[in-house]
Amino acid sequence: MMHETRVPTGIPGLDEILHGGFIPRHTYLIVGSAGSGKTILSLQWLLEGLRRGEKCLYITLAEPESEVKRNVTGFGWSLNGLDLLDLSPSGEPDEFEDGEYQVFTPSEVERIPIWRSIYRAVQEKQPRRMVIDSITQLRYLSTDEYQFRKHILGLVAFLRRRGCTALLTFEPAEIEREASVALAVDGICRLRHEVSSGRVIGLRSLQVEKLRGSDFMSGLHPLRITERGILIFPHYIERPDGAQPAQTPFSSSQPQLDELLGGGIESGTTTIISGHSGTGKSSLGMQFLATAIAAGERAVLYTFEEPVAFILARSRGIGIPVDEALASGSLRIIRVNSMELYPDEFLYLLREAVEQENRRVVMIDSLRGYNLAMEQFGSLTAHLQNLVTYCQRQAVTVFLTSEVEQIIGGLQLTELGISYLFDNVIMLRYAEVDGRLIRVISCLKKRLGHAQSELCELRITQQGLQVGEKLERMRGVLTGTPTREIQP
Repeated sequence: MMHETRVPTGIPGLDEILHGGFIPRHTYLIVGSAGSGKTILSLQWLLEGLRRGEKCLYITLAEPESEVKRNVTGFGWSLNGLDLLDLSPSGEPDEFEDGEYQVFTPSEVERIPIWRSIYRAVQEKQPRRMVIDSITQLRYLSTDEYQFRKHILGLVAFLRRRGCTALLTFEPAEIEREASVALAVDGICRLRHEVSSGRVIGLRSLQVEKLRGSDFMSGLHPLRITERGILIFPHYIERPDGAQPAQTPFSSSQPQLDELLGGGIESGTTTIISGHSGTGKSSLGMQFLATAIAAGERAVLYTFEEPVAFILARSRGIGIPVDEALASGSLRIIRVNSMELYPDEFLYLLREAVEQENRRVVMIDSLRGYNLAMEQFGSLTAHLQNLVTYCQRQAVTVFLTSEVEQIIGGLQLTELGISYLFDNVIMLRYAEVDGRLIRVISCLKKRLGHAQSELCELRITQQGLQVGEKLERMRGVLTGTPTREIQP
């Protein structure tokens, strides 16, 4: 069910999750523990309203007005134009009567000073957007759950009649005890902040638990608090619909390699380059990127392991010129900190590169680093399949490198069991021949078209990558210790 009019949040990613924004004249709970970002999200939403010329009201029941204003300066925000009512303990009006507080039904709400102040502010300011931070404090004024629920129901109905869309912040422990609050409001967004010993930062996320009158994107959506405010990375489940067929293969600019690959790599396909450390996986991937750039494509390399300076130095050393492409913007190299990244955040970066920068060739180096970044967020296979499906639908050509531990023997494409996701599999490995180690290259899989099945020697020289002659009359090359056939 979709509403023609929505209330945009101004929070990157949240409107996508809510399918356009909040529904007008509805009231929502923002549930989260201390430090989860409830106040930041609420103020960011109000500032979007001010930007759109709407009247906005912020009622603080916990922090004094001076603290609220001081806390937002770190984001470069100004609260000028925002109506702010301070009902915190240090800012409460002097009209509270002495003695015990008594809670009455909504029809008698005028007898309760703090409730009276809220109703009066709405009547006087006539806001289109309003935040109460937090209604946990209002719960403490109620004698029991029944009375509190009646007050909240009365407030929700009052705000709807006044045409006001409202956010009410609440503590998670309280909502577990006061389930009636969840029934009274039109929607619930839960903020989480979990600490993980294996990561530099805590894991933040947003989950929509209820959105009356509308569908929404389910699941946990990673959230980051930045110097600009809150950013949310929606958890997309990519659909395979609309995948484009492969176009004409593009060359690697190495005739012997193209011959081995049956003419080259088809655009819009995903290729994994698997091999031991030092066999040339990253160099081979960079060779494809350089060729694609020379043909007029725009490319991006995400490196989870090597610094950018190391990649450039290695490329220069083997005759793969990428400095000019980097300077012109045809190539971007992005160093990814695998200890901080969210899977959906990485997919968000990739989507930006593809859709906003028109990057048609993507390389991820390496799968081991990607796995390190993703392992605390569930199945690597699910995250990688999501990424591959998106790239296929966008007809983006993808190269991934994967390192296997064994130096010789024990044929293995990846240590993660995900080779079935890829259209093409290029294997690099070592073999011992005549007392020296050589590099061997082979194309084990090519989903579209034909590739040669022969094994060839791969040399890395100052002039670039060179594919040598086929390793004929040799047996057991893939064991790492081949033997020559004896001529009759």
